[in-house]
Amino acid sequence: MGYPSKQPEIAQEAKDASCRPLKISSAFISDETGAPITGVALSSIYKFVTLEVLDLNAVNVAEALHLIVDAVTSCRFEVTDPASEEVVLVKILQVLLACLKHKASVKLSNQHVCDMVNTCFQIVHQASSKSELLQRIARQTMHELVRCIFSHLHDVDNKEQCLTQVVSKQQDNGFTGSKIEDSLNSVVGSTNISGDTIGELDQTGQTTEAYGLPCMVEIFQFLCSLLSAVTNVGAGPRSSSLSYDEDVPLFSLGLINSAIELGGACFDQHPELLSLVENELFHSLMQFGLSPSPLILSTVCNIVLNLYHFLRAKLKLQLEAFFSTVLMRIAQNKHGAKYQLQEVAMETIVDLCRQPTFIYEMYANYDCDISCSNIFEDLVNLLSKSAFPVNSPLSAIHVLALEGLVAMINGMTERIGGEVSLLDYAMLDSEDHEPFWKMKCENYENSDYWVPYIHKMKYMKKKLMVGADHFNRDPKKGLQLLQEMRILPDALDPVSVACFLRYTIGLDKNIIGDYLGNHDPFCVDVLQEFAQMFDFREMNIDTALRVFLETFRLPGESQKIQRVVEAFSERYYQQSPDILANKDAALLLSYSIILLNTDQHNKQVKRKMTEDDFIRNNRRINGGNDLPREYLSELYHSICENEIRMSPVQGSDFRALIHDNWAWLIHRSRQTVPYIVCSCQELINNEMFAILSGPTVAALSVVLDHIEQEDVLQTCINGFLNVARIAGCYHLDDVIDGLLASLSKFTTLLIPKPVEESILAFGSNTKARKSTIAVFAIANMYGDYIRLGWRNTVDCILSLHKLGLLPAHLASDEAGNMEQVSESGPEKNGFLSSPAPTVLASAHSRNLSGLMGRFSDFLYYDTEKSAPQPSQEQLEAHKHAVETLKSCHVNTIFTESTFLQSESLSNLARALILAAGQSDEQGAVFCLELLIIVALNNRDRIMLLWQGVYEYITNIVQSAVMPGTLVENAVFGLIRICQRLLPYKENLTDELLKSLQLILKLDARVADAYCEHITQEIMHLVKANARQLKSHMGLAQGFRKVCLDPREEVRNHAILMLQSCLIGSHGVHLQDEVWSQCFDLVVFALVSDLLEIMQEKTLKEHRNMEGTLILSLKLLSNTFLYSLSSLSRLVSFCKVWLGVLSYMEWCIKVKIRGKKSEKIHETVAELLKNSLLVMKSGGILVPSDDVGSDSFWQLTWLHVKNIAPNLRTEVFPDDENEQVFHDASVSVSSGGS
Repeated sequence: MGYPSKQPEIAQEAKDASCRPLKISSAFISDETGAPITGVALSSIYKFVTLEVLDLNAVNVAEALHLIVDAVTSCRFEVTDPASEEVVLVKILQVLLACLKHKASVKLSNQHVCDMVNTCFQIVHQASSKSELLQRIARQTMHELVRCIFSHLHDVDNKEQCLTQVVSKQQDNGFTGSKIEDSLNSVVGSTNISGDTIGELDQTGQTTEAYGLPCMVEIFQFLCSLLSAVTNVGAGPRSSSLSYDEDVPLFSLGLINSAIELGGACFDQHPELLSLVENELFHSLMQFGLSPSPLILSTVCNIVLNLYHFLRAKLKLQLEAFFSTVLMRIAQNKHGAKYQLQEVAMETIVDLCRQPTFIYEMYANYDCDISCSNIFEDLVNLLSKSAFPVNSPLSAIHVLALEGLVAMINGMTERIGGEVSLLDYAMLDSEDHEPFWKMKCENYENSDYWVPYIHKMKYMKKKLMVGADHFNRDPKKGLQLLQEMRILPDALDPVSVACFLRYTIGLDKNIIGDYLGNHDPFCVDVLQEFAQMFDFREMNIDTALRVFLETFRLPGESQKIQRVVEAFSERYYQQSPDILANKDAALLLSYSIILLNTDQHNKQVKRKMTEDDFIRNNRRINGGNDLPREYLSELYHSICENEIRMSPVQGSDFRALIHDNWAWLIHRSRQTVPYIVCSCQELINNEMFAILSGPTVAALSVVLDHIEQEDVLQTCINGFLNVARIAGCYHLDDVIDGLLASLSKFTTLLIPKPVEESILAFGSNTKARKSTIAVFAIANMYGDYIRLGWRNTVDCILSLHKLGLLPAHLASDEAGNMEQVSESGPEKNGFLSSPAPTVLASAHSRNLSGLMGRFSDFLYYDTEKSAPQPSQEQLEAHKHAVETLKSCHVNTIFTESTFLQSESLSNLARALILAAGQSDEQGAVFCLELLIIVALNNRDRIMLLWQGVYEYITNIVQSAVMPGTLVENAVFGLIRICQRLLPYKENLTDELLKSLQLILKLDARVADAYCEHITQEIMHLVKANARQLKSHMGLAQGFRKVCLDPREEVRNHAILMLQSCLIGSHGVHLQDEVWSQCFDLVVFALVSDLLEIMQEKTLKEHRNMEGTLILSLKLLSNTFLYSLSSLSRLVSFCKVWLGVLSYMEWCIKVKIRGKKSEKIHETVAELLKNSLLVMKSGGILVPSDDVGSDSFWQLTWLHVKNIAPNLRTEVFPDDENEQVFHDASVSVSSGGS
């Protein structure tokens, strides 16, 4: 006989479902019908269903559909040949699927749907020995049936009558019972879905009830039971040799995945389905997650991804266990996982990281929960370490790990909030002790509540981890430290210590066991409080003992064991008094279980205790009565099958470890805090980034160092930029600095090479060019938060300058140009004409200088010297380099430095100074130019920079012994700063003018080279800033010192420049009293100093002082006449005028080589005459009738008489000639010019 079969009639007879529904089924009753006829009949039924002969609104449509399903699911037929048998089986599958897809399928009952799935599964099992085509069709049909059924779950009314016996209640050991009649046969034989409960429902008259939750629960439990059956066969999924068919778990997992994909969103609305997922399904997933098969692991991971998506709020601890115990252990290659397994695990982690809220919820629910592991932090460390290609080429796992980190960073970038500083945990410190185990969140759905809550819990967790570490080394000192940190109260009480031991992760379980078993009265009280924290309700005693002993390791001393077991027994009896008569019964039974556990699982025990022995040993322990034999039998088998672990598991037997922990996990899940669904990720973005940034930058750097593929390279660069974006948002300057330090290494600009090689290496290296663009993108966008990173940036800029890839004038000051300091031409102003040769210029210029000169000679041929032509590779490299620099916007760093925050600006200036000090002269000149540009662009904040800039220029000036570009730029740069700042910074006038005295400290050879140019610039500075100078004569006094230089040309030129500055065509306009100061401090002092020099016995150091003195006298006279109108209004005018006369008188008396100078005498006479004539014409010097020697008139002629006695008659003859006065005025005017 074959399977299955029904005798057909003509399908047309069944067309009218309302008239003859029984006729349809009666045609298939005979077992004597052969396979061909059965096949024809099934084909007719298939058409009858698919052509929609049955209408949803037809009379008796439900009965007709029930009859079809009953007939097909219970049919038998006679096998004539294998081929026809397979045809019939395929048609059975077709009919079943067509019925379930029919519109009228909603009329099917729960029993019929279960029968359809059961029949399909039997065919699947039977097909394993038949053709591959039948196997594929059967499996596909099974998938379609499951998908059709569970797609209907969202239509099931939440108030639908709950199934009371479909899901068997949880067994005492914490596992859901199976509804499979024979679990083992589900793998190796034929098994039907249990229909007992469905049958009971049918018997109560609910046969026409549309299928819904009951059948779905039954089917889903059946699928979960298939996995449980497989894990109980042979050595299990972790054995080295597969003792089970890999095909069965793959098939079962695939069906479960289909059910979750279609109905997972509604599972949490139905406690029966949710219970199966939480317990039986997830337990199987944990076990199969450790399978050596990559296919099984991949399917398991897909299911977990779907469960996370739909039910994560209900599976907090299950997900934690899977992530930490399975997924991450495999991904990090612990215990010899295959490479394929690692890759599957890593792909799953990356997929999870791409979920919008995954990392945020991991952090909020686990890292900020004192009883959970740090999943987010562990994931970050795992991905970072896995991205490191240590002593091996870059593999797919390395790239996957990098993608996971980048996915995290990208997710954070998309959720950057406003400017939020990192959380100050010091603010969370409280002077009063607050019990951490009592901290609750008022509303886990409102971010206004849960965000502060997780902040506090994270801070508390960090402190607890520190305390746990100390406790593991010394319990007494650990508790003292916890008191000092205000985790525990100042006066220790048993409750607080018990809560610390109960809820803190990271504690050594052996230390906990020794502490709880201690005979000290306080420790005994702690043990009692510790036991009171467990909820043993609805647990068998062995399960309760497993849960209790999972929190610590049972100590070895018998007295300690006794105290611990007594505390457990008392607590268990309090919550489970129905079976046990008293706590002594609980104590005796607990000891008996521990002895049985040792007997069964200790290899040294040769004769094992039997079930009868165990029952006999426990007679009359229940208050003098026996415990039920079934109860003891169940305990015996539970212990025999699953050892209670008394010590940590050694080796890689994770199956046992997971099983031993599962009851503890289910117990904890009853008490865990609700799962936080993060909807306001930006509120915790900054804290998570502080954890993520370091490992991510390290991983990006390592991968970037090993990678050459364009796509991975761009991924790394984008990762760096996104890290910078987040760090900039949260003002994390150390992260920005680390990015610049890492990226600058990949630019190849910091590697010393010849110019030609450097350009070729840079231009032909995509990684170097992209890294360079990234460096300057970060510097431009997030410069406010750069500190030490400016040094790396400046080093890159300096290297680009040496290669000639930067423009001649990289940046300008805020005036928007780089105009020269003077009008003397660029050849006299090194500061403004710093060479930056252009490589491969279109014109074959021989005027290139600097490091690129050799490269230019190499590239071009001219009439003077032939040079080899550049190769195509060099030309391409240079082209790429130039294009890269256009994208960098290097100049923007300096032209927009005015917008930098103060601390960043100071660090930029220091970086330029440091770089200049470690460079050759050309590099130092370039850095000095940029430094001065930065100073000029930040004149409103010059005091931030002034000290460093001035000290650096001082070092250059004082160390220069020969003329050079650097000292020239330093001097004129200082003058330029003064020129720019004096009009705007009156409060800095003293400081700026004082700085110019630095010029006087120049070495003689240096000063001689730039004297004329310096005096010109000082003249322009004085003219342009006369109003700001006011009473400040420091600058003029400095000029006076230059006029005393031993070199004739220097001092003479300085006097002429001083005169031009004071009375030239653009002479200064000083207030009246300032002119008086100018004479006292500058003009008179200059003449006096010159006279003092000339009166010295030797003039070897100052030659031709006669000419210099004559120039000073002209300066004296001309300045007096120029300022006469101002001086004449002063009370001190007479004093100034007499001073002029006195110095003229002293000058004619000076002797040169023992003789008075006729040139000086003639000059003085002429200058004096001009002065007298001008004063006469201006009405200042007029005859006076005053009697006495102190009148202005009398004093004047007393001094004039000593100089030129005849001048009085010349200036005041009896017959005045107006033309003479006019000529005199003209003469004075021409003399002044």
